[in-house]
Amino acid sequence: MEEFSNIENRRYIGSKTKLRSWIFSLIEKNCEGRVFVDLFAGTGVIGAEASKKFKSITLNDILYSNIISYNAFFKEGAFDVKKISRIIDRYNKIDPLLLKENYFSKNFGGKYFSEENARLIGYIREDLKRNKKELSDKEYSIILTSLLYSLDKIANTVGHYEAYIKKEIGDKKLRIKQIKPLKIKNATIYREDANTLARKIKADVVYIDPPYNSRQYSRFYHLLETIVKWNKKKLYGVALKPTPENLSEYCTSRASKTFADLIDNLKTKYIVVSYNNTYNSKSSSSKNKIKLEQIKKMLEEKGDTKIFKKKHQFFNAGKTDFNDHQEWLFITKVYDKN
Repeated sequence: MEEFSNIENRRYIGSKTKLRSWIFSLIEKNCEGRVFVDLFAGTGVIGAEASKKFKSITLNDILYSNIISYNAFFKEGAFDVKKISRIIDRYNKIDPLLLKENYFSKNFGGKYFSEENARLIGYIREDLKRNKKELSDKEYSIILTSLLYSLDKIANTVGHYEAYIKKEIGDKKLRIKQIKPLKIKNATIYREDANTLARKIKADVVYIDPPYNSRQYSRFYHLLETIVKWNKKKLYGVALKPTPENLSEYCTSRASKTFADLIDNLKTKYIVVSYNNTYNSKSSSSKNKIKLEQIKKMLEEKGDTKIFKKKHQFFNAGKTDFNDHQEWLFITKVYDKN
């Protein structure tokens, strides 16, 4: 039996994989409608759950690496599973020792990955680019996403790419495991600033799970962005990052004003906001940019708001240490202005 990777089989800061059942049990009890929008879709696990319960779903994210994943899992399009399997099987049989150095191995070999795995990743990415015309858009997205999901399992990191671990890298060989697309026909995908998109769309339920602190996702996942874009830009610093792009206002001192602007411009019946109490963290970079009381006040001005809490073991990749971590869910029934 062929093994597949599912949409939730990914390490990602703030992932709601373990909370999705709780979140949707509350949405089903407190919201009505047919159109669901996830403005900060991340891994896409919330969108996948929403696709089972809503007639139409929209996923939005600013990262290219997340968009290619949505194209692979959600977007309609023709693809040949056997063809994809043959290509992935060919990649898995390559001996990295026979490969030449390439852009990826020169930058990331011996750091984020072993020299051999880095050469293989670079070769595969270049081969995909060279043969893209032989693949449908869906096939291309599936293979590239399969590569992203698989390399994440062997990366020499603590779960993101802010830095690599300064120790000897193990000799585990990259093996690409094919991802399993979702069988849905109701998804629309955007790569836009959330506040810009909010002005363009209408929904019954809008789900908001913004960045919580000063850690920029585009910097945490720069390596995956580099692989997907494959524009071979010059990289800087110990962490080998490109020049900054796609920086979020939600990670700055302007977060509360940006959030208020988002809430003011939503055209929806219900607003659902995920947040947590990390602003009590001892780590300054982990402290929330918007306090829970600020969110509560903004949402209560927009409509009738209910608050739900759940203890949750957070993804801690660094030295952040705090007790009584909770996930909060705000559900607002927007006031009817008519």
